[in-house]
Amino acid sequence: MPDRVNAAYTIPDDGEGSTYRFIIVAAKRARQLQNGARTVLPTTSRKPTVTAMEEVRRGLVKYDDPHNRQEEEPVEEEG
Repeated sequence: MPDRVNAAYTIPDDGEGSTYRFIIVAAKRARQLQNGARTVLPTTSRKPTVTAMEEVRRGLVKYDDPHNRQEEEPVEEEG
């Protein structure tokens, strides 16, 4: 569970409360915004990093965590 100090730098649906994951997701979203993606929030900020951090903080950015995927077991055929 994240402590109060890091609560502003965590993703709402992240069970681990990882600040590192927040930073990576926000950085990738900021890059998308710099490359012309539209923001999902009305904002007065001209800085893509500020906008990206707010989108991530509100849980509006979808991300894929490859370490959290469940490995599929190979199916053995009876024969």
